[in-house]
Amino acid sequence: MVAIIGAGPLGRRLALSAARAGFSVMLEDVMPANLHHAREELRSELNAAALPMVSFVSTIEDAVREADLVIDCVPDELESKLEILWLLDRMAPPRTVFATPTTRLSIADLAGCTYRPEKCVAIVTEAATLAAGADARILLRTTPRTAPDAIALVDRFWRQLGFTPAFEEARAE
Repeated sequence: MVAIIGAGPLGRRLALSAARAGFSVMLEDVMPANLHHAREELRSELNAAALPMVSFVSTIEDAVREADLVIDCVPDELESKLEILWLLDRMAPPRTVFATPTTRLSIADLAGCTYRPEKCVAIVTEAATLAAGADARILLRTTPRTAPDAIALVDRFWRQLGFTPAFEEARAE
């Protein structure tokens, strides 16, 4: 199961793509209006078979309770990323892998602020490319501590969505 935190434009596109690819998705947003827009957009985009693959929730705890993978769609700012990773780290099961979109922040630093640095991966590709959908290359950044099973899970997820993942290890800072 995939949890997507944030039902703005990027979160909605990722939820749509993941549901179409056969994943069960929990789409979370604390703003009721964002969840309403997401529900309406996905209802019009998904067929009757895929729509039940997406659940809409208003708490992070509900979103991540059974998640294997969590993708946050919060702003690419240090305070926002630290706050969401802190919450996810405390609420998600120990097996859960965190993938965080960031083009500016160090995944080594972000992962180091969690109790599971081996389960953190950065999505370095710009949001516009992610929103564009399949057939694109996606750059993912790991750390020397990233576990092989976390890399495999993230790789499998993006391939199933039709992307071509490329991994690079973060340089020592």
